[in-house]
Amino acid sequence: MSRAIRHLLIGGLIMTMGVSAATAANESDRKLTIVNPKNLYDPTPNGYSTAVVVPREARLAYISGQGGQDGTGALSPDFAVQVKQAYANLRTALDALGAKPDQVVKLTIFVVDHDMSKLEVLTRNVKEMFGRALPAQTLIPVPKLAVDPMLFEVEAVVMLE
Repeated sequence: MSRAIRHLLIGGLIMTMGVSAATAANESDRKLTIVNPKNLYDPTPNGYSTAVVVPREARLAYISGQGGQDGTGALSPDFAVQVKQAYANLRTALDALGAKPDQVVKLTIFVVDHDMSKLEVLTRNVKEMFGRALPAQTLIPVPKLAVDPMLFEVEAVVMLE
C-alpha cells in the first residue's frame, strides 16, 4: 500500500501524518489490539487490560464522564445502581456515535470514597458491558464528584470506524 507523507513544522517540532492511498481498509486494520504481557500481573479478572493499541488510520472520540443519573437527572443513593446506570449511559453515548463496546480503548473511572467492597460491583459491570474486549482502565478514588449525591463516573476514549 502506497502512502503520501506530509510534514508539518509546528513550534519547532516535525509532525508526520500518513495519508492512505488505499480506498478500502482490511477488517483486521480496524481492530483494537489488546496487550497483557505475561510477565505482568493479569488484569483481566479485574475487568481491564494493560494496554490497547489503536490502528494507525483510526479516528478517536472522547466521551465525557457519564454518571449514574437516569433520564430525568435523578441519582439513586445506591452505589451499585449508579454504576449500572452510568454504564447504560455510556452505552447510549456509544450508540449515538455509531460505536460498540469493543471499540472502547480506555476508561477512566472515578469512585467516591473507594474501598475494596466496591471493586466487585465495578468489575461485574465492566465485564457485562465489554465481555472479553476489556479496555485499558484507570480507577481514581475521589472525595466527591460534580454533584453531592454522585458516587461514580466513567469517561471513555473510543475508536471510530
